[in-house]
Amino acid sequence: MTETSDTRSTASEAQEAQRSRLQRLMRYVPLIAPVLLWAVPCWVLLHTGQRWPLPVTLTGTALFVLGLAGMPLAMVHGHGRRQRDRAAIVGDTLLGGIWVLFTWSVLLGVLLRLALTVAGVGDGQDRARIVTWAVLGVAAVLLAWGYAEARRVPRVRRLDVRLPRLGAGLDGTRVALITDTHYGPLDRARWSARVCETVNTLEADLVCHTGDIADGTAERRRAQAAPLGTVRATRARVYVTGNHEYYSEAQGWVDLMDELGWEPLRNRHLLLERGGDTLVVAGVDDVTAESSGLAGHRAHLAGALHGADPDLPVLLLAHQPKFIDRAAAHGIDLQLSGHTHGGQIWPFHHLVRLDQPAVAGLSRHGARTLLYTSRGTGFWGPPFRVFAPSEITLLVLRSPQPSAGS
Repeated sequence: MTETSDTRSTASEAQEAQRSRLQRLMRYVPLIAPVLLWAVPCWVLLHTGQRWPLPVTLTGTALFVLGLAGMPLAMVHGHGRRQRDRAAIVGDTLLGGIWVLFTWSVLLGVLLRLALTVAGVGDGQDRARIVTWAVLGVAAVLLAWGYAEARRVPRVRRLDVRLPRLGAGLDGTRVALITDTHYGPLDRARWSARVCETVNTLEADLVCHTGDIADGTAERRRAQAAPLGTVRATRARVYVTGNHEYYSEAQGWVDLMDELGWEPLRNRHLLLERGGDTLVVAGVDDVTAESSGLAGHRAHLAGALHGADPDLPVLLLAHQPKFIDRAAAHGIDLQLSGHTHGGQIWPFHHLVRLDQPAVAGLSRHGARTLLYTSRGTGFWGPPFRVFAPSEITLLVLRSPQPSAGS
């Protein structure tokens, strides 16, 4: 018995030591990541056998060094206490641009160079220069396309979602979902109005906004958010907070959405009735709410369902997909979430998967619970979307026994 206890103790100590080393390593990530983002493209484009004229090499290297120093400064001034929109735009654009350049420097720097070598194309200098121009060309095309994708009004994504417990009277209920509008440094008031016009064409029974309305306070972004007041729904417009609200006076956003005619579902529910059947529509604060220190804000699913008939189907709004574990444990029928942006700029979705159980689309969790994760309606930070298109979602809820008129 003693030997077994000692073994367990040794294993526990080893695991604790490993976690401690990982935590120490993670502290350096914010310092290491920017250096890698700028150093790798600089090396691949300028210093891997191209033998550019000296002025070209020096100028190019100086630009990368300037970007490495300037991007963090712009981000701090733009998103820190000072909240300077022009600095935020510069920092965000640099971040998106260097992420794309880094990605394709790594991919083409290895794969294209290998392919050219195998094909016997040119000498080392020729191959290095071909790689450089290929990386720059691909990055330029993707950034131009990604900018257009980020700034356009999202396409509507339509899908039917069958819920086994949904009554026949509710078959065909239309639920419109927008999320992660992220009104911010780039003024998107006109874009916001066009999004709302598109939502109104869907003739939805229920319109949902699952958080991250903006980056900045309600007072500061009011003009961009104001068109949300024009959204129409035959039954209700409902909203839950996202993590970004808790970076910028969340209660102000709750109050503004209430003022605009949306019903904030802060750990509470409402009932949607049609054809003699009832759907519970519940919402919870974002999972970051409690750590924000804002009084009364926390994700409390039991509170959201308090008083609801447990035999009724439940549609839950929760900003982050990872809330699905709690939802499944409570037997929720369908959770609607955003937060991930579908990765926003490929291949960032691989990093998102480290934190979230789903990146986009419909997925099943447990015996009964479905999760729909939107790629988001707007964009955060870098004004680019690469292989992760934005969306306005129309979910048509289906019963296993449709009514005769459906």
